[in-house]
Amino acid sequence: MNAPVDLVRLLALPVLAWAAWADLRTRRVPNRAWLPLVALGGGLLAVEAWTVYHGGPTSARRLFAVRVAVSVGVIVPLGYAFFWLGAFGGADAKALAAICLCFPTPPSYLLPATPPVIFPIASASGAFAVTVLTNAALVGAVYPLSLAARNALASRFTRAMAIGRPIAWSEIPRTHGRLLGNANGLGRGLDLDALRMYLAWRDASLAELRAAPAEGRDPESLPAEPRTPGDGRIDVATDGGGRTTANELTDPWGAAAFCDDVENAYGASPDGLRGALDELTTAETVWVSPGIPFLVPLFVGLCFALVYGDLLYAVLEMFGVI
Repeated sequence: MNAPVDLVRLLALPVLAWAAWADLRTRRVPNRAWLPLVALGGGLLAVEAWTVYHGGPTSARRLFAVRVAVSVGVIVPLGYAFFWLGAFGGADAKALAAICLCFPTPPSYLLPATPPVIFPIASASGAFAVTVLTNAALVGAVYPLSLAARNALASRFTRAMAIGRPIAWSEIPRTHGRLLGNANGLGRGLDLDALRMYLAWRDASLAELRAAPAEGRDPESLPAEPRTPGDGRIDVATDGGGRTTANELTDPWGAAAFCDDVENAYGASPDGLRGALDELTTAETVWVSPGIPFLVPLFVGLCFALVYGDLLYAVLEMFGVI
């Protein structure tokens, strides 16, 4: 037990809690959020390394080196690999890296009581970051199960019941997630941030497009100088801008012009955007996969790891697997 270092590590929790809240609310976490965690984790790692290598036995040095190698040398690159593959968001990968740096070895906390209580109260993996990651995966699995239960209670039995829910079209401008690709809720669909970027770009609201969909489909209805699209976040308005042109005779909704003009529209394609606009301007309800940023279960998984330990180990033990 390295009590002083472990106690200081807890300073990372409020920063990670704020980052999780910001990601849930706006799907954005500013890069400045990670700088104090990098400084905290790097400093504590240096202190712990100096303590182990100047006072610990050879076995402790080897164990420390292995744990740090797994946490920083394996889990951090794995997180960024998931990011490049599209399984993680950028904030998720950075949060995982920050956790690996701040908690490279399993912490331990003694609560003075009668009798004394030591946290985590159950076993944890020797590589603490692995415990946090598996905990996060289990916590994240609760969300699709809750979606499935909610849809089942409403008698919405579809193949998309575990990944999406129907919402009114009027909620779309204030909703995070992805518009599912077709009526039964399956398919990649369109990121709703890309839709908000498009609406800002053409300086029109979804209600205005629904009021005159035929006019909206006509590329001639695009303003001569569309506004800059911003990044699609809900709480930020955009203004100004310009665009490139596309073949106006073959570009319903000006979708190709938008995709040509915007460098990063969250993977939106002209056909995908047209299909989404066709649906949103005619349907009263649409299926959306709201999704939860992985940073949220990652933070909750860290809290479970600090208080309880390895949830996966407990589940496997409960079913007699180990």
